[in-house]
Amino acid sequence: MEQLLRSGLSTLGLPADGVPALLRYADLLVEKNKVMNLTAITDPADIAALHFLDSAALLKAADFRNKTVADVGTGAGFPGLPLRIVEPTIRLTLLDSLNKRIDFLKEVCADLELSDVTCVHGRAEEFAAGHRGSFDIVTSRAVANLQMLSELCLPLVKPGGYFLAMKSVDSDEEIAAAKNAVKLLGGAVEETRDYAIPGTSVRHRLVFVKKIKETPKKYPRAFAKIKKNPL
Repeated sequence: MEQLLRSGLSTLGLPADGVPALLRYADLLVEKNKVMNLTAITDPADIAALHFLDSAALLKAADFRNKTVADVGTGAGFPGLPLRIVEPTIRLTLLDSLNKRIDFLKEVCADLELSDVTCVHGRAEEFAAGHRGSFDIVTSRAVANLQMLSELCLPLVKPGGYFLAMKSVDSDEEIAAAKNAVKLLGGAVEETRDYAIPGTSVRHRLVFVKKIKETPKKYPRAFAKIKKNPL
């Protein structure tokens, strides 16, 4: 696993300083996964590639240095925590609606002695009430469609900043269907970029949504309304 991480980070042109922390993170993830459902991916090589290197690939696509970053629907910490481990200048907020996951992430951050990481239990639409326009970059690898994710994430982004959505390479229709919602929320789909996870044949897509102007105050709506009537 260590060699795979070092090789993959080298392929991405990224430093390997964070590898010991990533290895420890993997150990904590596998151990905690025995008592709560954090990930279906438990093979060390798969954790390295499909969680850590997939997350780290964002550092090749965008400049995260010294940025405030929120990871919405972070789950077991992806992509946010590997981003912070590999690029330690990030000031990171991890947001998830399940408190057990947040408790786990707090344990990981304490174990790895990570500073500038805030772990928040809450729903994105509620978190936005006190944190509108607070972040340079908002990321999400959540499985919700882009219409819903945009309403949850874009209000948090500063004008001029970016919402980066991790999607499959088969997401053309989903992206096209979300463009009206993105526009209503003050954003624009600037580009999509497909990338290969180093050491694998897996390809994923990163959707760059730029925040053009402030999101209207009426968004985000309550989650039930977002789900029932997507923009």
